[in-house]
Amino acid sequence: MTRTNAAIAATLALAFASNAAIAADTAAKKTEKCFGVALAGKNECAAGAGTSCAGTSKVDYQGNAWKLVPAGTCTTIKTPKGPGSLTPKKA
Repeated sequence: MTRTNAAIAATLALAFASNAAIAADTAAKKTEKCFGVALAGKNECAAGAGTSCAGTSKVDYQGNAWKLVPAGTCTTIKTPKGPGSLTPKKA
């Protein structure tokens, strides 16, 4: 019985470690919508007026077109039209 208990304990420890690693990986992949940084045709869905879904932006850095970026990085992205924005920009 001792070997069985040890095997169960090892299996549970491995399962908890795996779940912790998955949770940490998920947290590291958080994203946010960043407006005005997408290249023409490279935006995500529902960009706004003039776009219907992913890949429909007409010009580079379109103010109402957004792209998912790692959380906390949007406003540090520099473009020829200024930094990225967490809200739609006027055209």
